[in-house]
Amino acid sequence: MAAFTAKDVQALREKTNVGMMDCKKALVEADGDMDKAVEILREKGLASAAKKSTRVAAEGVIGVYTDGNASALVELNCETDFVGNNPDFKALANAIAKTVVEKKPADMDALNAAVIADGTETVAEAIQTLFLSVRENLKLRRFELVEGTAVSYIHAGGSVGVLVSFDTNNTGDEFTAMAKNVAMQVAAMSPEYLTKDDISADELANMKSIIVESSLNKADTLPKPILMDCIKEACEKKIWSDADIAAYEEQKNNKFLFNFLSKEAIPQLAEIALSHKAEIADNKIFAGAVMGRLNKQLKESCLLEQDFVRTDLFEGAVAGYIAKVAKDLGAEIKCTGYVRFAKGEGIEKKVDDLAAEVAKMVK
Repeated sequence: MAAFTAKDVQALREKTNVGMMDCKKALVEADGDMDKAVEILREKGLASAAKKSTRVAAEGVIGVYTDGNASALVELNCETDFVGNNPDFKALANAIAKTVVEKKPADMDALNAAVIADGTETVAEAIQTLFLSVRENLKLRRFELVEGTAVSYIHAGGSVGVLVSFDTNNTGDEFTAMAKNVAMQVAAMSPEYLTKDDISADELANMKSIIVESSLNKADTLPKPILMDCIKEACEKKIWSDADIAAYEEQKNNKFLFNFLSKEAIPQLAEIALSHKAEIADNKIFAGAVMGRLNKQLKESCLLEQDFVRTDLFEGAVAGYIAKVAKDLGAEIKCTGYVRFAKGEGIEKKVDDLAAEVAKMVK
């Protein structure tokens, strides 16, 4: 029998967070050698982790750390909310973020190989150690390092994390409060760009093309002169059915005209509009409507052009709010960028079909 006591089992349990029986078996196999027992548990954990590695890990937490000169966000994923809310899991995510700031790894491989902040294990080993306790697929998905002045915001216990960077000669409490409000704006409104200047000519052209296509596909919302030309063609070329043509002649002065037409009538108008795409796109009225929609989309997708959500503090664009605070402080403040991580974004989650599972069980 291996030479160890119940206190040794408890000590190994406290050191690894692994169950008591697993700790006892490891000590038996290690003949009481504590360090060897830890290695045995880790090796068994690696084998178990490999089996679980294909399971979807779309829950988790966004970890954050800043030291005033640099800041980092990391996304650490797990399988369930239960583990995602585990204090040890959250602490590990924040420790990895601190590691990013201290070690400034070039990529994910370098981060996994780095010794974790305030510890002796590598980041990969620390994740494996936590796996031994929680027994879920754990994945360090991504990280972002921001040099210079940045202010962070973590929403809903780590479901969303934001860093907003600034060039400024004032980092006092008033600046920090303003920056935190901007970070909350990013978390809430999820902008795609900082300003319109960050959008390439190709991206703008693509956005405009999509708006043109969608506008033509909603023929009943086309400017009236264009709509009437499309209706005229539908009638003269017998694209519309006789019933729709008759309904139009009877109801053409009715503002609810489309309520009297068949479900095929509007798609047929859209086909006519699309066939004249180049001509309609050059129409001054249509082009103006497209630019109006494009400008609205840009305002919604560019952080500094967005309406500031804290209307109790400022009414206007985010850029105006920053400028007002800078003026009030007599400071120079320029927002230079942001990073926004939302846990699990882009990961396809498994959707359980309870009815199908029950049906399968009773067959």
